[in-house]
Amino acid sequence: MQVTQIIVRKPEKLAALGKQLAAAAPKLLLVFAGLDYFTHPGFAATLAAAAPGAALLGCSTAGEISPEGVDDGSCVVTAIDLAHTSLRQAATALAGMDDSFAAGVRLGQQLATPDLKAILVFGPGVQINGSALVSGIASVVGDAVPITGGLAGDAGAFQQTWTLGQNGVSDNGVVAVGLCGDRLNFAHGSFGGWEPFGPARKVTRCSGNVLHELDGEPALEVYKRYLGEHAKGLPASGLLFPFAMLGEDHNAIGLIRTILGVDESTGSLTLAGEIQQDGYLKLMHASTDKLVNGAECAAEAANQMLQAQQAGLAILVSCVGRKLVMGGRVDEEVEAVADVFGSNAVLTGFYSYGEISPFTPGASCKLHNQTMTITYLGER
Repeated sequence: MQVTQIIVRKPEKLAALGKQLAAAAPKLLLVFAGLDYFTHPGFAATLAAAAPGAALLGCSTAGEISPEGVDDGSCVVTAIDLAHTSLRQAATALAGMDDSFAAGVRLGQQLATPDLKAILVFGPGVQINGSALVSGIASVVGDAVPITGGLAGDAGAFQQTWTLGQNGVSDNGVVAVGLCGDRLNFAHGSFGGWEPFGPARKVTRCSGNVLHELDGEPALEVYKRYLGEHAKGLPASGLLFPFAMLGEDHNAIGLIRTILGVDESTGSLTLAGEIQQDGYLKLMHASTDKLVNGAECAAEAANQMLQAQQAGLAILVSCVGRKLVMGGRVDEEVEAVADVFGSNAVLTGFYSYGEISPFTPGASCKLHNQTMTITYLGER
């Protein structure tokens, strides 16, 4: 496996990619970029011409990750030449939030094959039920196939995001690549670093990922009461105060849910993934140090899954809420991951509106919020 990475600072510089990638001959071109690149004329065609025959996969971001740290408005192009692993591409248009599970089923049907070992998937960051999407894929390929990836960003605006796949650029496309073959070395890790506060509140009415009531009160009213002055900045300020999902015993189940939207007319909150009727939620907050420690834990979890220390690619998908909390110190979580993997790994990734990964090895795949998730690709 050979990895070549190029960081483009201006859309007009994309034309030089062909010369820079001429010797790489990659099978996969992984692209994470700011919004301006996805609206730049001929973006997908330029990438396809730069790496003929390569699968294209990527999305727009709320910040790009590379070995140089965290950037905004760049385009991180990672060319991956897999010597012993074959790829299956998949794409489908998302008709709306209610189509999320069915979209996952359609992707799963395109990817299913006996030698499928793992899936990378990226979806829109708005008008999607990310947990339903993952469930739809898993319903076809089974829980034994790990699914990792994330939901696209648009620099924190939550208005229009983009994905890149075999059909080019789309604002409603879900795109995926299946990795096939016995010599694939695939590892993953996911961790948060947030702390719960306040009482547990019972979900008394919800539908999918729309939270209508907590303890019999309109959810938005309860949420605003806790946020105080921060409520003026909703929905963006909701990234600073996500929900921890709790079991019936009020203990955390390892899933966090971010606020994606509010509906003043109905008093409801739209979350990035599904929640459980009659379950419990508790608000969370974080400090930079705890989030950096969480990123390090995610890297260590992925590193422990690797059968041997070898060169590879680490794909980091971190929530935009973490970026907002850390501010000028956001590079520290990327540095923490780099310290764990050392010189063996090339880093790429982005700040997202939802992260997709198993919570632990062998566990079913879930949509996470406010976590750092890491996917490590290598070959034996």
